[in-house]
Amino acid sequence: MGFSGFLVVQTFNSQDDLILLDIMMPDVDGFMFCKKIRGIVDCPILFLTAKVMETDIIYGLGIGADDYITKPFRIGELRARVTAHLRRERREHHNTLGFEQEIKFDLSSKELFMKGKKVDLTKSEYEICEYLARNRGQVFTREQIYEAVFGFDGNSDNSTIATHIKNIRSKLAGYGVTPINTVWGVGYRWEG
Repeated sequence: MGFSGFLVVQTFNSQDDLILLDIMMPDVDGFMFCKKIRGIVDCPILFLTAKVMETDIIYGLGIGADDYITKPFRIGELRARVTAHLRRERREHHNTLGFEQEIKFDLSSKELFMKGKKVDLTKSEYEICEYLARNRGQVFTREQIYEAVFGFDGNSDNSTIATHIKNIRSKLAGYGVTPINTVWGVGYRWEG
């Protein structure tokens, strides 16, 4: 990463409300920059760029951008999109997500608690649980879960989801709960 991109990454010690990011920047590619900061910032990232190809848009959203605005753009539309993302951020910032059966997610620390005790999950297992729990009752295929957790450019194949689900179920069974159900021929859903 180039010098100016490096300086920007170093400044992410403060809480940012929203990031407007171009793809074609000097010294650093915006896609690479987005991938680098997505794991350390918890705010909307909006691409504002002249790259208009559908493949660029799909890739940008797949690596973690929340929106993709192409140039030329209307200033009123940009203002409205920024306002909508900020409104959504204020609405969605909850520190916990709780369910029946004494299941609680600490969204800040990325930890799952069962009956007051922390469940020892890997990062991927936690992300799968949180994704399914946030969309309680909705059925997702292995492919959908894989893309939500690992992105479009993950290094494994979606069969790893079945392995992760098996491990999650094994860990949760010790607490007497089975919130992840299989919908045969379709996928998985959170019922907890």
